[in-house]
Amino acid sequence: MPRERGTGYTLGFAAAVCVVCSILVSTAAVALRDRQDANRALDRQRNVLLAGGLVQPDEKLSPEDIEARFEGVRAVVIERATGEPLPDVDTASFDLRWEGQNPETSQPVSGNPAGLARLPDRLLVYQLLEGESIDQLVLPVEGKGLWSTLYGFLALDSDTSTVRGIAFYQHGETPGLGGEIDAPRWRELWLGRRVLDDQGEIRITVIKGRAGSPAEDPHRVDGLSGATLTGNGVTNLTRFWLGDEGYGPYLGRFRGEER
Repeated sequence: MPRERGTGYTLGFAAAVCVVCSILVSTAAVALRDRQDANRALDRQRNVLLAGGLVQPDEKLSPEDIEARFEGVRAVVIERATGEPLPDVDTASFDLRWEGQNPETSQPVSGNPAGLARLPDRLLVYQLLEGESIDQLVLPVEGKGLWSTLYGFLALDSDTSTVRGIAFYQHGETPGLGGEIDAPRWRELWLGRRVLDDQGEIRITVIKGRAGSPAEDPHRVDGLSGATLTGNGVTNLTRFWLGDEGYGPYLGRFRGEER
């Protein structure tokens, strides 16, 4: 008869399996880190292009295609409080989400409509070029929806008021309801809307129900059926990031600069 194994053997065997598995997982994580970083960079680039209308939602692109189209995009890191560009920052390695979570590169905030706990001291702006001129600006935005934090990009014409596109690439809203914020048909309703009125006040709003055409009803966007709170979240985060605590200082400088 085979000799029975004691408790010590069982615990030792379990510990050995855990150690071996930990080594394999750690090795895989280290070996794949560069590939994961590259994939994240490609996904970010694709979403910037999507917001700017340079990529169609159902378009299949290779990494080489994405990088080729992204050659017409210039990334700029700015100081949030002043909107001043910071030319000595490496934009390729700049991680805006990490900046907003790191106490050394962000400030605590409370009571803001976007529902954010911290704000980064530096922000990232993507300038989409047409020749030597800036054709549009793509701004990373985030804020609370109904169930989750919404992460996306808002594209503005060089007049800093007309919406050229919007794209949300990460959220946890209800599929078929609030989750429709990433549906192409809803994003198309933003095209040509105006975020500012003639006095320069932020007016863009996702309403409950249907809005008119951009020409007739320039500051309002159709709501999402059954997802009023998600729509309110999109309104709040858009207005917040266009305001003085977000990209407002940069947009003010941009309007006054020769481009």
